[in-house]
Amino acid sequence: QVQLVESGGGLVQAGDSLRLSCAASGRTFGTYAMGWFRQTPAKEREFVASVNWSGSTTYSDSVKGRFTISRDNAKNTVYLQMNSLKPEDTARYYCAAGFSGTNDVSFGYWGQGTQVTVSS
Repeated sequence: QVQLVESGGGLVQAGDSLRLSCAASGRTFGTYAMGWFRQTPAKEREFVASVNWSGSTTYSDSVKGRFTISRDNAKNTVYLQMNSLKPEDTARYYCAAGFSGTNDVSFGYWGQGTQVTVSS
């Protein structure tokens, strides 16, 4: 069982940066792939980035080069550094734990999400 708590969201202007954090409970954190997804009321949940147990990362095309996912297994925490934010990045961001991949069905544990709003 893994419990996930996101933090770090907020209201920023286009071009600004934010760092999201996701603190996980459980002693097996290091064995899970960790992912970030996002969702708006008008769109289905979409994959943003993931990092597997070995540190290998995957990004969606829309954030590649601007966002960086990382994990600190000693702190049971995964991060999403978001640079050069755009209004279209506005969404609720969810942390997830599970198997590797880009499909949300591969992730069995989810946090409550943190809102990111980017103004133009």
